[in-house]
This record gives sequence, C-alpha cells and structure tokens, in this order.
Amino acid sequence: MELGLAKHLKLNQLRLISVISEYGQLGIAADEMAMTQPAASRMLSDIEQTLGTRLFIRHAKGMEPTLVGQAVARRAHNLLVELRDLAREVSELKEGGGGTTAIGAVTGAAVGFVIPAIQQLRAIAPRAEIDINVDTSDSLVRDLIAGHNDFVLARIPKQYDANVFEIFPARSESVQLVVRKDHPLANVEKIAVRDLAHFEWVMQSHRAPIREAVEAAFMEERAELPLSITNSTSLLALIAILVSSNAIAPMASEVCDLLVGQKVNAKLKILKLNRSITMSPYYVLQMQGRQLSPLANQLKRLVLAELEQKATSP
Repeated sequence: MELGLAKHLKLNQLRLISVISEYGQLGIAADEMAMTQPAASRMLSDIEQTLGTRLFIRHAKGMEPTLVGQAVARRAHNLLVELRDLAREVSELKEGGGGTTAIGAVTGAAVGFVIPAIQQLRAIAPRAEIDINVDTSDSLVRDLIAGHNDFVLARIPKQYDANVFEIFPARSESVQLVVRKDHPLANVEKIAVRDLAHFEWVMQSHRAPIREAVEAAFMEERAELPLSITNSTSLLALIAILVSSNAIAPMASEVCDLLVGQKVNAKLKILKLNRSITMSPYYVLQMQGRQLSPLANQLKRLVLAELEQKATSP
C-alpha cells in the first residue's frame, strides 16, 4: 500500500479526495475539478482499487469518508496546500520584494495590530500583495484550516481541536459602548449598564464574543437585557445607525480609538461606564506543521512584535 501511494496516486487524484471530503458531494467535487461526474466516479474507483480499501461511504444525502478516507483526505489537503505555498515561495524569492500572503483577524485585532504591522512590512516588501480578511473567528479558523489564510488572529471555536494549531498568545479585548456625539448620555459620568436597556442597540448576533460580553455585563448587574436590537456585522451599517439615532453599539477598544480619534473623527463618543466590559482572549493561530512563506513569516513576526509592544506600553 505504501508503494501504491508513493508511485500511483497523482495530484489530481489527491485533489479529488480532498474536495469530496470537503463538500461531501461527488457532483460538487466534479464541478470543482472541471470534470464530469462519471469521470470523477471512475477516478475515485481507481484510487480505491489502488489503495485496496474504500475511502467513502455513499449515502442518499452524500458521501462520508471512512477512517482511511479521513486520513488520506487530511494528508492530501495538507500536501496540496504545501505545494501551493511552495510555488508561491519560489515566486517570492525570484521577485525579491514581491509575493503574496493572506492574514485573517477579528476587527479589533485587524485595526490595532495587523494594519500597523503591514505598514512596517511595506518598507521591506513594497511590491507584496497582502490580503486582510476581517471576519468572525468561526470563518477565519475555517479558512485557516482550508489554507486560505496563512495565519489568523482569532479565538478558537469550540468545535475545533486546539492541538491542530500552533498558538501564540495575543490579548483580551476590552469593549467600549459608542453613541453619536449629541446622544442624551454622551456627557454623563459613571453610567450603569442597567440604565441602558431601554435604548436601541446595534451589535453582532448571538454567540458573537462581543455580544456575549455585553449580555454578561447586564446579567452580572441583574439588569434586564436590551429588547430593541439590530443585528449587523457591517461596521458601515453600524455607524450609519449610530449617527442617525439614539442607538448604542459595543465595539472593541481599538476600533473605538480609530473612529473617535482625530484621523476619522466620526462624530461619535464613548460612554463613560462605571465598570469595564471584557471579551474572551484571541490568539495568533497557525496550522501545526504548515510552513509559512518568508513574506507571511515576516508579517507574523511584525504582528507579534506589535502585540508585545502594546502589551508593555502604559
């Protein structure tokens, strides 16, 4: 079997196994491979015959990998990502200051640490193409595993095994409550959370860390939770609602500093609460055993340096 794996499995066969495992549907896998479904089915049969075992169990709703199928799919996926990264690294080394990298981050981390690190990277790699993916931790980690992000600044969702990641400590996020500049509470000192329940709120949906932190603050004070809530992950929509109403929005402190500061001056104010609100910490995550390109590795070092510097600054 080892000889069969070494001599007979081709890259397109490995890709087929990886794509079937990802989508659980032979038809979708065939489309992804730009081939007909009968051709994909024949290729899978050839692979299973080569390995001498079934890789997938066919069900009415799709295809489920066997234990061997899971192992082969995982190895196939990692190999394909490594080959893609190898091609990218060769290109970067040939081009000098060029190359590409993709990094994912939750909003506060993107504003506070990723963007300053990228600005430093530009000085040594002016032609680099850098993708910043700002999203929820669930989406960021899913894309990290799929190979779409080189590393991410995110929390580890409960459905994932932390052992598959290389984990670097980052930081907890403090939450600020933001309102329009002429909001009735804009200039009030030491506001209690319980006094805010009757206002309109704009925040992320249930299970988002920032939403959970705000709700925990209400529950700790045995206060009623807000009832008038608009759910949105769009920062632009959030600002539009804030400036045209008496709504309140929780934001990571790094985002607040940007919006309220002189560079943006969005005519918003931070409420002066009589308590602090803190989210669970996020981390810098990289897949175990997956090598970063020189460009991605340099960006990660700069991000970690930004985190360390701001952790020790007064």
